[in-house]
Amino acid sequence: MARRNRVTPEGAITADPARGLFTGNRGILYDAEGRMRWTHRHRAWISCVLCWKDDRQPLEDAHRWTPLFFLDEAVAMAAGHRPCATCRRAAYTRFRAAWTAAGLGGDPRAGDFDRALHRARILPRTGEKVTFATPWPALPDGAFVRLDAGPALVLGAQIRPWSAAGYGAPLPRPAKGAARVLTPAPLVSVLAAGYAPELHPTAGAMSHLR
Repeated sequence: MARRNRVTPEGAITADPARGLFTGNRGILYDAEGRMRWTHRHRAWISCVLCWKDDRQPLEDAHRWTPLFFLDEAVAMAAGHRPCATCRRAAYTRFRAAWTAAGLGGDPRAGDFDRALHRARILPRTGEKVTFATPWPALPDGAFVRLDAGPALVLGAQIRPWSAAGYGAPLPRPAKGAARVLTPAPLVSVLAAGYAPELHPTAGAMSHLR
């Protein structure tokens, strides 16, 4: 039976047997009896490599942190996660540079990211995901939008419908109108400033972007 630890672009934590490229952390979410009690326990939502120095986090351990899993980095960003400064140091450095280039603050530290992202990803009292409208032409590659059929990734002139197992057949990106954006606004700015997330191979030819 699949464990509830897969994160969607909407930020929800679901159960699905498909595998992803990244793991991540929002704190200890399961209690000692193995029941999920929380969706997050702190503001440092990060994305990590699956294995760091041969250290694998037990899925059942309620006393350290609860591993979450993402199809790829674009999904992690849509859910509101940033690169880990330890196991993804090179990505974190690129992220930090793009944050500054986007005009979000000079010489930022991890706490600066986490405070800004927590305000931009969920409403404080309800925990509901924050979304916003942006013209389709203004969206950078790597951003996620909400379609009637579900989340989709923006890539050039295409949008790619998401599933836990990978991306579906491409659809044409609308040339007019506004999209409902799932990726938090600061992270959209980071993408626009040149940060290229690592994408799942099913995203197609642009999945090699760096």
